[in-house]
Amino acid sequence: MSRVSLGVDIGGTKVLALAVDDAGTELDAERIVTPHVAERPAGEATADAVISVVRTLVARNGWSLADVTVGVGLPGMMTHDGILAFAPNLPTASGADLGAHLRARESEIRVVCANDADCAAVAEYRWGAARGCDDVIMVTLGTGIGGGIISGGKLVRGRSGFAGEIGHMVVDAHGPRCACGSRGCWERYASGAGVARLSREAAAAGRLPVLVARHGGDPDAVRGEDVTAAAAEGLPEALAVIDEVGWWLALGIANLAAILDCGTFVIGGGLSQASSLLLPAAERHVKDLVEGAAARPPIDIRVSQFNEKSGALGAAWLAADHFS
Repeated sequence: MSRVSLGVDIGGTKVLALAVDDAGTELDAERIVTPHVAERPAGEATADAVISVVRTLVARNGWSLADVTVGVGLPGMMTHDGILAFAPNLPTASGADLGAHLRARESEIRVVCANDADCAAVAEYRWGAARGCDDVIMVTLGTGIGGGIISGGKLVRGRSGFAGEIGHMVVDAHGPRCACGSRGCWERYASGAGVARLSREAAAAGRLPVLVARHGGDPDAVRGEDVTAAAAEGLPEALAVIDEVGWWLALGIANLAAILDCGTFVIGGGLSQASSLLLPAAERHVKDLVEGAAARPPIDIRVSQFNEKSGALGAAWLAADHFS
């Protein structure tokens, strides 16, 4: 059997596990709902979920744990030694040493834990949309916004391991409260949750009359998914909301470009499914927002090749590399 690695991506709503070979070819997959059990010690429920998907893949393919390496991508501030120091979008695992929890359940497991967006950046750089680009920022638009930075062909992790927490870059100091405790974080405007919030505000302000009418005249019933679906249909009022989200996305990209001088941005995560509408808006606005647009090479904004699978694929590669 060629070398097999399992990559597990822990999101706010789902746990996705992939089995891949050395070439990044997907061999098998398993998906379950992310557990949120506040009554248990930090990370216990998450560890159970990881063990569940790992055991399923191993048993289904006739492998043993000794045959595979396991990488786990987690949303939040990951230390260099694999502690999930702070996870605003996965609070039941915040502070946990997930690797220790996993080894307590399966002593022979070979596992490494990393930030989920770092994993996604590695996957896109090694096999996907960023292949051949040595300076890349991965932007994952899910419940929040995650980030992974590749500079000079190397993953940037910073002093403590916390580099890339771009979703918590403040873009409006008087903006809405974020799950991290701050106000006006970028992810409050350009993530899936941001689309939902901006959609509610637009509906309440009377800027989505057609969608409100479709929901029996109740503005509170209009969801972000309704707006993205209506925008795909070409409904002007929904397209206006998507353009607003695109402006916020462009603002964050312009700030990152000014700081890091990165020319390539890969957009992934669940919201990237609306990329055919969102990315053109972001590309249009970033030209007006970035410093010295006429003096710098064009900023290239690309959609992820692997979409929601990027995190799991990158986690698998990081595990294979760590234990090679």
